[in-house]
Amino acid sequence: MISQLIADARKIIFKFGSNTLANSEGKINSAFLLEFADQAAALMKKGKQIVIVSSGAQVAGLSTMDKWARKKDIHYRQALCAVGQVELMREWSRAFEQCGLHIAQILLTRDDFNDSNRTLNMRNTLFTLVDEGIIPIINENDTVSVEEIKIGENDTLAARSAILWSADLLILFSDIDGLYDKNPKEYNDAVLVEEVRDIDAVQKTISIGAANNFGTGGIATKLDAAKLALSYGIPAILANGGKPRSLETLAAGNQKGTVFLASD
Repeated sequence: MISQLIADARKIIFKFGSNTLANSEGKINSAFLLEFADQAAALMKKGKQIVIVSSGAQVAGLSTMDKWARKKDIHYRQALCAVGQVELMREWSRAFEQCGLHIAQILLTRDDFNDSNRTLNMRNTLFTLVDEGIIPIINENDTVSVEEIKIGENDTLAARSAILWSADLLILFSDIDGLYDKNPKEYNDAVLVEEVRDIDAVQKTISIGAANNFGTGGIATKLDAAKLALSYGIPAILANGGKPRSLETLAAGNQKGTVFLASD
């Protein structure tokens, strides 16, 4: 099912969580970005268009301003994101540069989606960039979005961006293989749920668990994002982005994940 969805989709949104982008030292994993860019470029050569929603500003900020690591004040967290966003985009730019591709940065807030003029401008910019072969990289504007830092909105941001762009598929890359019936990091007998057609029922029956270390969201925000995308007819995939050449293996049907589809 996953490989078929990817094969059928022309316009794909990829969302990367902070844990997926961080290496074991808590810094941006440059090798991972290079690997993904290579895979994404191969998809684009097949006629597919891509947009990326990327977390990681705080991670990149901490790797640059290590002396602020223990500071919890919200102003320092916002300042970290301001520093880190530059580093994050630099890493993404280097990754796609090897493939002869350019990136563009788009920083958004939830308010941008609530204003019709801004929404039209955002949509026009996305379409123009993609049509010209440029990869838009979207992130929440963390320096002004205090609430985002507390609860993690990039999963929802990815779904809203997918709707805005009229995407065919939303792929949420995380540090787990997909949706489990309970937290696999706490329970060895957790079972992967490979297909979901009723997210409301799933939310009532599974054990959500806690958010991860670097990111501020968890499986709950991913379920909400999938539900939002599905309400506009956009299927979603939740998969482990940290596995070797994960995009290729998913497209080939050699990696499992969770597919969210509209109910029959």
